[in-house]
Amino acid sequence: MTTSDTDIAGIIQKRRTIHSFKLDQMPPAEEIQKAITLATCAPNHHATEPWRFYLLGSETKEKICLLNAEIIESVRGESAARIKLERWREIPGWLLLTCSKSSNEIRDREDYAACCCASQNMMLYLWSVGIGMKWTTGGVTRDPRFFEIL
Repeated sequence: MTTSDTDIAGIIQKRRTIHSFKLDQMPPAEEIQKAITLATCAPNHHATEPWRFYLLGSETKEKICLLNAEIIESVRGESAARIKLERWREIPGWLLLTCSKSSNEIRDREDYAACCCASQNMMLYLWSVGIGMKWTTGGVTRDPRFFEIL
C-alpha cells in the first residue's frame, strides 16, 4: 500500500497543530459544517453524543482572549500576557468543542474520550482540505468564568 497526501495515513502523519494562522477570516462555513458532521461520527459508548459545538462571535472571542491574558499575567507577567493576547486575537475563527459532564465517573471518562475522538476527526478533516487548527485544553478552559462567557 502506498501513502499519499490525500489518504488517511498521509493526513494523520502530516497533520500539525497551528499556532500562527495565515487567514484573516473564517474558513468557509460549509467546511466547518462538514467538519462538525464528521466529528460526530466519533465512537461514543451508548450513543451519548456528549459533544457540544459553539462557533464563537467576535465579542465572545474577545472576552475569552482577555480572560486568558488575565490568567497568563497572574502566572507569567504582563509581557507574556500581552504576547498571548496579540496571538490569540489573530486567530481568525473559533470553534469550541465542549463535553457534557456526567455524574457517573465511568460514563464521564467515556464521554471525554468520545469528545477527544470527535476533535481528532474534525482536525483530520480540516487538515485534508487545507485548514489548520489548534486543540487546546489550557487553563482558560478550566476557569469558571470561561463558561460564564459562553
